[in-house]
Amino acid sequence: MIFVILVCLSLAFIDGWRSWTARNIQLHEMAISTSNMTRAIAQHANDTIRAADTTLVGLVERVQAEGTGPHALLRLHALLVMRVNELPQLQGLFIYDENGRWLVNSLPATPPNVNNADRDYFIYHRSNVDPKPYIGLPIRSRSTGVWIITVSRRINHADGSFAGVALATINIDYFVKFYESFDIGRHGAIVLALNNGIMLTRRPLLNDYTGKSMANVPLYRDSISKKAAGTVFIVSAQDGVTRLNSFRHLDNYPLYVSTALSKDEILADWLTDTYVHTAGVTVLLVVLGLLGFHLVGQIKLRLNAEAELVRARDALETLNQTLERLALQDGLTGLANRRHFDIALDKEFSRAIREASSLALVMIDVDCFKQYNDIYGHAAGDECLRKISEVVKTNQNRPGDVAARYGGEELGVLLPGTDVRGAMAIAEKIRLEIHNLGIEHTGNSAGVVTVSAGVDAVIPVQDHDKPLELIQAADKALYTAKSSGRDRVCENTSACNSRGSAAQQDPFATV
Repeated sequence: MIFVILVCLSLAFIDGWRSWTARNIQLHEMAISTSNMTRAIAQHANDTIRAADTTLVGLVERVQAEGTGPHALLRLHALLVMRVNELPQLQGLFIYDENGRWLVNSLPATPPNVNNADRDYFIYHRSNVDPKPYIGLPIRSRSTGVWIITVSRRINHADGSFAGVALATINIDYFVKFYESFDIGRHGAIVLALNNGIMLTRRPLLNDYTGKSMANVPLYRDSISKKAAGTVFIVSAQDGVTRLNSFRHLDNYPLYVSTALSKDEILADWLTDTYVHTAGVTVLLVVLGLLGFHLVGQIKLRLNAEAELVRARDALETLNQTLERLALQDGLTGLANRRHFDIALDKEFSRAIREASSLALVMIDVDCFKQYNDIYGHAAGDECLRKISEVVKTNQNRPGDVAARYGGEELGVLLPGTDVRGAMAIAEKIRLEIHNLGIEHTGNSAGVVTVSAGVDAVIPVQDHDKPLELIQAADKALYTAKSSGRDRVCENTSACNSRGSAAQQDPFATV
């Protein structure tokens, strides 16, 4: 049942992931397309203004070189008319003197008593000596009444003082006709504006939008005013349509262009394909689900039978593990039993031969334990062994160490990779901790339960040393500890870590 559900969910997820990936690819491709369109429109605007500006450069140089005499003005008029006819974007060319009077233009005749000293571009050049071109605010032409974009340059006298303005006007309709050649959908938009946010023209052209400031529009405020180029999704402040907006500032002039495509129109084909594909996948999932549930019903009986077999097998494995653990563990102390100890000894002895490493053994015996049982009873004796075994167990510092109940009250600690000095230290620590348990034992001269320990270590050699020899050596050291007064640790060399009080104990007392 779950498998069928998972398969259906997986197919649904894969189809959803495919659709989502296709959506992202569509948006990415349209972002690239919009960016390329914006680059082309920006290049067109740059070339259009450059052509007008190049004409102005020649006019300024000619006026400054030949002056504005009648003959010079006559030649200039012919040149202006020719240049306007050559460049379709030009609405007109004009030259004004330092007072704003019309000196010459590209019109058939110069209107009388016309003065442009109040125009934005004239005021700018009169106040600034910057020789660079100036793109002015969009205005209505006084000669034709149409909206125009002005490109102007300053004219100087020989001494550098202000001598007038050379002006080229570009009909905004020139840009509108060019923008109409692009497919931007029903809700797309193309904008040409000054870098300060003043709109020059827009497709579609809305009423009263020419010359309007867009400085507070989120797209301009958050993106256009801060980056040279970019592409962002944003909800339009004018009509609430979410659009993919790509913008770019012109390289040589203080203008930017922005191209916007409706997100809904971009995703329209993708959405149609997704609906059709989703309907097909839904039908497939229904059929697959019905077949799957039928198959699950047929398999269920077999699964139940197999489950019974598995439960029986698991119970048997658990029982075997329990028996194995019991076979290798002493039931009273929780330490390894003698069988476990013998297996570990053979294994570590072989390892020590292969690696030429030291193997140490500590044999521990409870002092006067028979008297303890006689005085306190066997139940107390069992509890005493459990406490002592807990101390021994806590001193297994490494995974390879093995602490075992060797027999009766005798314990063994197998220490791979440990020499005599290390084993003596561990044995002494065990002895001291057991002494400090303070288990009362009136039958022991120390007044508490103590242990004696024998230690030996060997680096075994193949076919020369045997595991039994290590046990015998440690037992011999244990006997030395007992005969030397108990409550002490001795190594096989008969060296013991004797205690002052223990040295005075009766060596012939019952062990």
